[in-house]
Amino acid sequence: MKINMLAGLCCVTRRLLLLAGLVCAVVGLSAQERTGNAEWRTYGGDLANTRYSPLDQINRDNFKDLEVAWRLKTENFGPRPEYNFESTPLMVGGVVYTTAGSRRAVVAADAATGELLWMHRLDEGERGWNALYSISGRGLAYWDDGRSGRIFYVTIGYQLVALDAVTGRRIADFGTDGLVDLKQGMDQQIDPVTGAVWLNAAPTVAGDTIIVGAALPERPEATGNVKGYVRGYDARTGERRWIFHTIPQADEFGSDTWLNDSWRDAGHTGVWGQVSVDEDLGIAYLPTEMPTNNYYGGRRPGDNLFSDSLVAVDLKTGERIWHFQLIHHDLWDWDIPCAPILADITVDGRPIKAVAQPTKQGWLYVFDRVTGEPVWPIEERPVPQGDVPGEWYAPTQPFPTKPPAFDRQGVSLDDLIDFTPELKAEAVKIMSNYRVGPIFTPPSVADANGTRGTLMMPTNVGGANWPGGSLDPETGIVYVHSFTSAALVGLVNDPELDYDRGRPSVPESVQGLPLIKPPWGRITAIDLNRGDIVWQVPHGETPDPVREHPALQGLTIPRTGGRGRPVGSIVTKTLLIAGDNEAFTTASGDRGAMLRAYDKATGAEVGAVFMPARQSGSPMTYMLDGTQYIVVAISDALQFLPPGTDPVAGQLIAFRLPE
Repeated sequence: MKINMLAGLCCVTRRLLLLAGLVCAVVGLSAQERTGNAEWRTYGGDLANTRYSPLDQINRDNFKDLEVAWRLKTENFGPRPEYNFESTPLMVGGVVYTTAGSRRAVVAADAATGELLWMHRLDEGERGWNALYSISGRGLAYWDDGRSGRIFYVTIGYQLVALDAVTGRRIADFGTDGLVDLKQGMDQQIDPVTGAVWLNAAPTVAGDTIIVGAALPERPEATGNVKGYVRGYDARTGERRWIFHTIPQADEFGSDTWLNDSWRDAGHTGVWGQVSVDEDLGIAYLPTEMPTNNYYGGRRPGDNLFSDSLVAVDLKTGERIWHFQLIHHDLWDWDIPCAPILADITVDGRPIKAVAQPTKQGWLYVFDRVTGEPVWPIEERPVPQGDVPGEWYAPTQPFPTKPPAFDRQGVSLDDLIDFTPELKAEAVKIMSNYRVGPIFTPPSVADANGTRGTLMMPTNVGGANWPGGSLDPETGIVYVHSFTSAALVGLVNDPELDYDRGRPSVPESVQGLPLIKPPWGRITAIDLNRGDIVWQVPHGETPDPVREHPALQGLTIPRTGGRGRPVGSIVTKTLLIAGDNEAFTTASGDRGAMLRAYDKATGAEVGAVFMPARQSGSPMTYMLDGTQYIVVAISDALQFLPPGTDPVAGQLIAFRLPE
C-alpha cells in the first residue's frame, strides 16, 4: 500500500518546478562540487563518508544563538510512536528526504519550513510484522540519471524500493513495480516472510550501481543462519549485477580459513554498516561483521575470512581487490560497525590515498585504499587463550602501532571507579568475581573457577559504533565519539546450542554507579598525517544519577560524558558538531539534551543549544536561500530511559540563526 500526501497545492507546484529544474542543473557536477554547493546528497555527506561541509555561516560566535527553524514529528508514521529514530536526512534541490516511523515510511519535506510534500508508505503485511527491527532505518540514497531523480531505500521487510524524487511514486520499470525482493537472488534459500535478514543502513549508490548489505539477528544457533552476502544492483533496472560472498564457498578464496569446511553451515558475516566508494578508483569498501555465534565459535574453527574485515571490491563487478582482517575468529561481537572514511593524507612527505576504519575495539585502522597496505605497521601479537570446551582460539591478533587506541581496552584495577577510596575498594571486591585481562581476553564459562564470566571492554556496542566518525579534509583530522563501559560475558552450556552466551550483561554496580570510572563518553581527534591523537574531551554532561548520588555529595565531579551509545558528528569550516547521547535535567528543571559545538582544532566547547531529547541519528547541514541549517534526529525510546521517565517520540529538528 502506498500513500502520496500533497501538503498544499501551491507549495507542491512550486517544489515540483524547483525539483525539475534542479535535476537538470546538477547534471555533470562532481560529488565534491555538490557538497560545496551546500546540499547533503548522501548519508555521509559524500561517498567518502567524511560528514564534512565547508559551510561557515554558523560559527563559534553565533552557535549558541541557534533557533528551531522547523520540526518534523514522526509518531504518526508507524504503529509504534515510541522508537529509536536513527535517520540522517538528505537535502537535494530544496527538499529534505528522510525515513521516518516504525514502519519506515519515506518523507519529503520543504527544506526551509519542514512542510510535508509527500510520503511513501509500504505495508508489507506479515512480512513486515515479522521484521525483527521495526525502526526508521538510518537513511536512504538519492540518484539522478540526468533526466530525473530517484530515492532508494530498504524496507523493514528487506525490499529495495525505487521512488520518483519529485512525486514519491514507485518507479514502475525498476524491479517489479519499483520493488526488488532482497531475500531473493542471495545465493541461498530464504523464506520471503520469516527469513531473518534486514538492513537498517542506507543503500549506497555510486555511478549507476546500488550496493546493499545485510544485517542478521544475534541468534544463538551455531548453524543455519543466513549468510550476509553483499550485492550490487543496476540503478536503472534493479537487476542484480554482482554478489560478493562474505563467507567464501567451496574453492573460493578464503574458504580454507574455515576449518573442517565450517563455511558450509556458518552464517552472518554481513555488512550492516555504511559502505564507502572511491568513484575515481572504481572501488567500494565493505566493512564486515563477525560470524555466528557471537561469543562461541567452536563450530567455526579457523580465522573465518571475510569476517571482521575491510574488503575492497570492484564497483562494477564485485570482485575482490584486497582485504584486511581486523580480528581473527571473533569471539567478542566486535563487528566493523560503520563507514570507512576515505582521506587524502601526507605521511612523512608521501601522499597517500587512505581509508580509515573506526572500530568497536577502539582502534582506527588506516590503509592505503589503493593497495590495502597499512599506512603504519599492524603487528600480529600473541593474545590470551581461553579454556571453553570445544572452542578454537586464534593465537595472534592484529595490533595497530599507530594511531593509539581512542578508547580504553581491556580491564584492570586502574579502570575501576575511584571517586572515593570506599567506592574503589568496593569496586575491587566486585571485580574479583570476574575474569579480567587485556584486549582480546576471550569469553569464559559462567561459574567456572569461581568466576561469573569475563569482563570485556570495549563492549559489543563499542568503542565506536554505527555512527562512525567524521573527517576534516583540510587538516586530515578524524573525529570519533566512543563509549567506555564493560560488559560481562559468561557462557552457559546448552546441549543443543553448544555454549550459548545469551546477551552480554552489565556487571554489578558500585552502589548504583558504573563499575568503570569515567569519562564514559568522549570525542577523540586523530591526525591521519601523523598518526597521533590531537585532543580528547568528555562529551555530554555528568548524568543525573551520578550528580545526585549520596556518596558523591560535596565532591567536585569533573564532566563525565554521557553513558549512552556512540553518536555521529559533522565537521564544518570551523566547528565539530555533535549532540548528547544521554538526556539530563538542566538547571532550570527541563529534561533534555544539548547539541554541542567544539573548536575543531582544540576540542574546546564553544556553544550549545537545547534539544528536548538526546541525539539518536547523525546530524547534517545544508544551505538554502542564503541560510545554513543543521538538522538532527532526536528521540528518547523507552529502552534508553531510566524508570519512570516519559519517552520522547522521534523527530527531526532543524536549527538556523535568527532571521
